[in-house]
Amino acid sequence: MEKVVIYTDGGARGNPGPAGAGVLICGPKEQVIKRCSSYLGDNLTNNQAEYMAVVFGLKKLKTLLGKEKAKSLAVEVRTDSELLAKQLNGEYKILDKKIQPLFLEVWNLRFDFGKVKFVCIPREKNKEADRLVNESLDKKDSVQRLL
Repeated sequence: MEKVVIYTDGGARGNPGPAGAGVLICGPKEQVIKRCSSYLGDNLTNNQAEYMAVVFGLKKLKTLLGKEKAKSLAVEVRTDSELLAKQLNGEYKILDKKIQPLFLEVWNLRFDFGKVKFVCIPREKNKEADRLVNESLDKKDSVQRLL
């Protein structure tokens, strides 16, 4: 089974506040396949943004490779959010009502792939995804200033 690694990060300025997602999709030998970022919206928390980044990453991967290829992939989602990783691995309960539907969305997306696992990594190993989050927020800010 071919392995793909997705580095994800989400962040909100102000918590809650404007939020963005950053995703780095890498092949089996850690070669970069795709970098992407997305502005997620206003008045979101960091935890919501972290979940939305995973959703964004899994959907982007499925779009890039197609439904059939996705079914044969082993996907490792790497995040610097211990809370997210432990919730998605069933170690922590999801008590926040705003996170529960996002958890279900990620849970259901897992079935589009051969295997999905969630791994918490140190922030230093997630710098590119973090940079992409900030890029999405900076772009949003610059667009607002022009209006």
